[in-house]
Amino acid sequence: MGLFDRIRRVVSANLNDLVNKAEDPEKMLEQAILEMQEDLVQLRQGVAQAIAAQKRTEKQYNDAQNEINKWQRNAQLALQKGDENLARQALERKKTFTDTSVALKTSLDQQSTQVETLKRNLIQLESKISEAKTKKEMLKARITTAKAQEQLEGMVRGMNSSSAMAAFERMEEKVMMQEARAQSAAELAGTDLESQFAQLESSDVDDELAALKAQMLPPAAAPNQAQLPPEQQSSAPKSNEVVDSELESLRKQLDQM
Repeated sequence: MGLFDRIRRVVSANLNDLVNKAEDPEKMLEQAILEMQEDLVQLRQGVAQAIAAQKRTEKQYNDAQNEINKWQRNAQLALQKGDENLARQALERKKTFTDTSVALKTSLDQQSTQVETLKRNLIQLESKISEAKTKKEMLKARITTAKAQEQLEGMVRGMNSSSAMAAFERMEEKVMMQEARAQSAAELAGTDLESQFAQLESSDVDDELAALKAQMLPPAAAPNQAQLPPEQQSSAPKSNEVVDSELESLRKQLDQM
């Protein structure tokens, strides 16, 4: 599989496909990143070698240019001295270096293009690796979340079917029954308390009624006390009527309470 095919596989990998595979998704991601980094090292070495070759060719081309200029000056010097044969030999050497220079220039142009292409590929690969690392961390986080969710769902399913959940339900029912009994006891205690206060109130009324009766009754006559005149004896029934009337009024008041 080629370098960029592996990059594309990692960058566009779907989490569900990874989870469904037998391999560990996290290990696959780590292995893919490791392979890309190894390819990056090789590509950097290739770029370095291409640049070094370009530098050598460039030096050779510059040396050839210097030789061309040198033999050009030698040819001119030979002509100035009147040695045409020597000038011809100088021009022949110049031509040799000129042909070499042309070949070196062609090679140098090709190497320059190749180096620029390799540099662009290197930058692209570094960017892809950085993107792959970021996506790897995102995928690992999603894998961790998926595993946690799966474990949680398994625990929930286990709790629904386990005796522990049934025990909790039984305890809840017992607590509800105990609360109901406590509420009933509180209501009964409240009823007894009201009855006791009612009895106290009734006792107070009876005591007050007895006290009123005692106040209304005439004092007992002494043995040696003289008989009342007929006028006073005749007023005793009237006094009893007043007492009975007040007693009846009190009874009505008590009935209305």
